[in-house]
Amino acid sequence: MTKVSMIVWNEFLNDARVMKEAQTLQRAGYKVRVFALHTPGVTQEHTVLPDGIEVVRVARSPLWKLRNKNVRLATKAAGKASAPSPIKPSLKLLLLRAIARGWTHFALLLKMLEYRAPVVHSHDVNTLPTAWMAAKLSRSKLVYDAHEISTSREGYKSLRKVVGFVEKWLMPSANGTITTTDARAKYFARAYGVERPLVLQNRPRLVESPRSNKIRDELGLVESWPIVVYQGGLQQGRGLEKLVRCAQHVSDCYFVLIGGGRLTQPLMELAEKLNIRHKVHFIPTVALAELPAYTASADIGLQPIENTCLNHYTTDSNKLFEYVIAGLPVIATDFPEIRKIVRNNEIGILVPANDEQALIDAIVKLLNDRDLCERFSNNAKRTARNLNWETQEKCLIDLYERVLLTPAQAR
Repeated sequence: MTKVSMIVWNEFLNDARVMKEAQTLQRAGYKVRVFALHTPGVTQEHTVLPDGIEVVRVARSPLWKLRNKNVRLATKAAGKASAPSPIKPSLKLLLLRAIARGWTHFALLLKMLEYRAPVVHSHDVNTLPTAWMAAKLSRSKLVYDAHEISTSREGYKSLRKVVGFVEKWLMPSANGTITTTDARAKYFARAYGVERPLVLQNRPRLVESPRSNKIRDELGLVESWPIVVYQGGLQQGRGLEKLVRCAQHVSDCYFVLIGGGRLTQPLMELAEKLNIRHKVHFIPTVALAELPAYTASADIGLQPIENTCLNHYTTDSNKLFEYVIAGLPVIATDFPEIRKIVRNNEIGILVPANDEQALIDAIVKLLNDRDLCERFSNNAKRTARNLNWETQEKCLIDLYERVLLTPAQAR
């Protein structure tokens, strides 16, 4: 049984993409071990998932905890808890951050070397150097899975040159490369002179999620109003402030945001300020296995992402496919990859980026036109038969078969 080391820079609790790839490979006869981050009291250092996938987590260093504590204290002292803005870290904090991350990466490297898998699979650029080193020292094959365009990504501006250098130097040495959309595959091929990566879209598995009152019951919603849902990280650049403001102009409708992130508290406070907390509701991050039931209990799915960076412009996103699997009509920003899905399958309405009035008009249109809503919903259900994870699993398995036949990395 061929072993595979996957490395992620998170706790591996709600990483849908990595979980699906690991499951696909495990079921195809590989022995997958995921190396992730450990937070005491939150995760286990070693666990085996039902599919047989092993998860080994490396504890974050005391320096990592100290650095985060200092940042929180600085934020509080600045009196910006309600509307956090980036705080320029001091040289001391930057040094602590570098030491802490270096310690964690070294610990992950040692764990992977101990496992000695013939294939090392790096998920995103923040794991690429460590994965490359593990593959080099173990004489293993390297697969690089670029989930994002990190040289032009929200929150990565200060790291753009470093990220570009790492990818330009190490991506050509990978034996196989993967990304999430056609536009991103073209970008990586042009930017780094590599063969166009395999595209594995962020599609969910095809599951049956019958209509229910999951959201309505959990939140105790009194009115029989329709529910408009957004699910995903509550982060900058995703059009969420705009979405909350839209709620004040749409009558007899609930707006529900499912997920967590830095904008959670500011968005709640914005809803309070606009006196619409009775219409705008928040549900914390939901376990992956439970999410389809929440999605299927809504009436319309929203994807109001903004054109703040190339990474956003080239996305299609998990949530769009999750809406499709649940049979929801969608309202989404008119970006190229999103447009292909929405327009080609006639599953919803596209709106211009950063256009609040267009978003309001689209929501009102769907709420008032039941026939149109039903047509989009039926089309989404049909589309789900093709746009699911199962229809692209063979592409990942084929890639691994090719990778194992190629010479080990030369660089």
